[in-house]
Amino acid sequence: MQPKALPTTATDEYNDNLLDRLFIWLFSYKMSQALGTGTQLRGYSGVVDLSKQIMQGRNAQQQQIVVAQILQSFVPVPVLWAIRTFFAPTRLVCVINAWFAARMFGWLVGPCEVAEAEIDLPDGTVRSQPSAVQIKKCRYLADSGCVGMCVNMCKVPTQSFFTEKFGIPLTMTPNFEDLSCKMIFGQIPPLPAVDDAYQQPCLEQQGSGRSTVCPKLR
Repeated sequence: MQPKALPTTATDEYNDNLLDRLFIWLFSYKMSQALGTGTQLRGYSGVVDLSKQIMQGRNAQQQQIVVAQILQSFVPVPVLWAIRTFFAPTRLVCVINAWFAARMFGWLVGPCEVAEAEIDLPDGTVRSQPSAVQIKKCRYLADSGCVGMCVNMCKVPTQSFFTEKFGIPLTMTPNFEDLSCKMIFGQIPPLPAVDDAYQQPCLEQQGSGRSTVCPKLR
């Protein structure tokens, strides 16, 4: 299996507004606090650089733990407890989460919109509901060009954060061909052994083709 080639489109330009820049600064600040060091780069480039620093000298699980700590620092523990205790992951709650995410996470992942999703229910049936967020081309994956960073620094900790801390199941399915991604609220994330994301080779710009699976996933 050869490394996947990145789309050959021109570099995307993002016109971050004041609120976007505030979120980017805050996220960078939280990352710097977790690392105990900062970055010389500004804006979104600083987020990517700090992500690379988190990866250095840490295995996949350690990277995920650091990101989990960063995500939890944004929401007070009593708030997490209240949401997990009083809000069951009903269809309405999942739909609201998708609506909220599509409007609040654009600064991090790029343009996105609410989409329909097929949810596997505990009784074995499938229900269609508009509780997914379709990310057209993930800004984080495109700027980092790294499969391992996508899985370890975004997909897994974000899934765990919503599923375990909020009590709202979330599955993220990145597409490493066109760099899009789908966030599905209400869908329990698959185990690593059956998750296709863990079998991905490096993207062309970072891989040598010697490994069938990105070594940063291990």
